[in-house]
Amino acid sequence: MARSIELLSPARDVPTAREAILHGADAVYIGAPKYSARAAAGNSIEDIASLVEFAHLYGVKIYVALNTIIYEEEIPEVEALIKSLYDIGVDALIVQDMGILKMNIPPIQLHASTQCHNTTIEQVKFLQESGFSQVVLARELNINEISDICKNSDIPIEVFVHGALCVSYSGRCYLSCALNGRSANRGECAQSCRMPYNLEDANGNIVVKDKHILSLRDMNRSNSIEELLDAGVTSLKIEGRLKDIEYVKNITAYYRTILDEIFSRREEYKASSSGRINLNFAPNPYKSFNRGFTQYYSNKDINSITSIDTPKSRGERVGTVKSVYSNYIEIAEIAELNNGDGLCFTSSDGKFAGFGLNRAEGSKLYPSQMPDIKKGDIIYRNHDIKFEKLLSSPTAERKIAVYITLSYCENILTLQIVDDKGNIVKTEKDRIVLEKAKTEQEENQKRQLSKLGNTPFVAESVDCSNIKDLFIPSSLLAEMRRDAVEKLIQKRVATYNRPIKDKDTKPQYHTQNLTFETNISNSKAIEFYKERGVDKIAHAYELKEVEDATLMTTLHCIRRTFGKCLKTKEGNDWKEPLYLVSGKNRLQLHFNCKECKMTIKKA
Repeated sequence: MARSIELLSPARDVPTAREAILHGADAVYIGAPKYSARAAAGNSIEDIASLVEFAHLYGVKIYVALNTIIYEEEIPEVEALIKSLYDIGVDALIVQDMGILKMNIPPIQLHASTQCHNTTIEQVKFLQESGFSQVVLARELNINEISDICKNSDIPIEVFVHGALCVSYSGRCYLSCALNGRSANRGECAQSCRMPYNLEDANGNIVVKDKHILSLRDMNRSNSIEELLDAGVTSLKIEGRLKDIEYVKNITAYYRTILDEIFSRREEYKASSSGRINLNFAPNPYKSFNRGFTQYYSNKDINSITSIDTPKSRGERVGTVKSVYSNYIEIAEIAELNNGDGLCFTSSDGKFAGFGLNRAEGSKLYPSQMPDIKKGDIIYRNHDIKFEKLLSSPTAERKIAVYITLSYCENILTLQIVDDKGNIVKTEKDRIVLEKAKTEQEENQKRQLSKLGNTPFVAESVDCSNIKDLFIPSSLLAEMRRDAVEKLIQKRVATYNRPIKDKDTKPQYHTQNLTFETNISNSKAIEFYKERGVDKIAHAYELKEVEDATLMTTLHCIRRTFGKCLKTKEGNDWKEPLYLVSGKNRLQLHFNCKECKMTIKKA
């Protein structure tokens, strides 16, 4: 039996979510009105309700992100919010706070956010036995580690495959909170990791100046999708609940195309939702916002994960500067550029800059204003005006195959439609007396009944074989078709089978001493862990600032990035301790070479 695979797309709002569905998403995650890890991407209950009905028509699931930590006084509001989300048909909640499992809530499925430190088999099994229905693994795991977890657990596993990367293990970054009073665990991250820093050594020497040292490239694991499926992954997640609608269209369609190609030759896998996707553009991830791409530890390519020159979008490479003249630039390659495109480059002194393109004549580029660019600089396009104009128009349709039969018996004309799920609807006209036609009617009957253009359906077959010699007015056929289609839409939504919450068996937690990094901020979370054998429980950093706290734990090693790994002779060039300095902020770096991890604390 084929295993259902889920392409999970982000949406900041309902229009974006609808486009994600039309472009091939099997599930969409969207922010609740409050308590989402993207505070700027909240949505009303009414809007989410309309989305749920649209999504369920296609068998697409709607997950609502409720993944901040919860404060004590917020518990009643959160309980009421979850009840409202359950009542409108939401399929699952993505949560971080374990206190939610002890709240008075309906049996809605819960997915464990990547903020729950999901890095080990022990943690995944614990979450499964505690009643979670899906687990989002940490981005830092490689494919072998992912495979081990999938093989040793029975819960559906979700992994990120595309989008922006947090440099820290998710849920374990307190940098924004410490420096700006804005907690990432409360959905208010100030993105301190994207800021420029100087790197100083123990003697106060600046060894790296004014670089975005903690800023990572964006993830792109499109070359590893089949490998991830074979490892046992069920859900492939695209990051981006703050991204624009064009981004979601392009990236969703890109991964839908990849998955459909795999499914076409691998019968053991299938899409978890209904409908064929028809695109009128060629998806290209390099044309959407990106800081350059990395597979991020899924393979051995660990030296190309940073975007230290800029946290802005780099886009797609278009050429290398061959010559610079007074009013134009000549590039070695000839790219298809458009008047009005936005181009950018990193100069030889490491400064990122951009310029608008007035016109392109073959390899000659005429900027709106000549930039300080030199021979050998690489030019990228981060604003493709033609592609973005295309994406601003309708670019996809999603159609569910149906099978239509028209029959006539004892003065009853019956139109039947069967869909891909086996749903059957009928519409009948009784006491209808049909006369023999002067010419064969089958072609006209099929044409009228196949007119499903603005509906979610497409006619896979139309059978009118037993009445092809009878005359039926086209208006009557159209009326019956519309009635049957409306019935099918209602039936698909009504018969949608929402999953139910898994059973909580209250397993013992794998440690009895919880630090502030477990992010416990309410009595319900304390109750949850005490039921599972935990003795000592520290409060979340947001409730009580911790002295000498580790503000970030990351696999991104600055020493390795700049070729100064302590395992090599070049490592001695930099004398520790090392510091990141930005204005009044001074952060000390600590290196765990055994585990190849770096941590950051206040200096």
